[in-house]
Amino acid sequence: MSPDERLVRVEVALLFKRRGGRKRVVVPDGAPVWAPLPSRVDSTLVKALARAHRWQGLLESGVYGTIEELARAERINPSYLARVLRLSLLAPGIVEAILDGRHIRERLTLEKLMKPLPVEWHRQMVALDVA
Repeated sequence: MSPDERLVRVEVALLFKRRGGRKRVVVPDGAPVWAPLPSRVDSTLVKALARAHRWQGLLESGVYGTIEELARAERINPSYLARVLRLSLLAPGIVEAILDGRHIRERLTLEKLMKPLPVEWHRQMVALDVA
């Protein structure tokens, strides 16, 4: 971790090998190998959550002073940015369910998450039928 605690350095031991014209990543023996995300994980929701937390960080750190300023920099509509930004306030249980792919895709959609939700985490779980 850097002295200002804003940067983390991650070192990964791996080797690139060419096989049949393709590059493959080869990890050393005994190194953990991460499997790709299961297909049931909704990449649209994961991407929206990542954006919300990134944007929240940019606002909290003072890089951008307002939603409008951030929206201009991101070249998106301020209203859309504000709705996605609310995802940074979701209950941890909802976020975990999305990231783990444990939610029911038909019930927990980006459209539902973009609508105003209760502030209290337990009420969010009930409102989204995740409890």
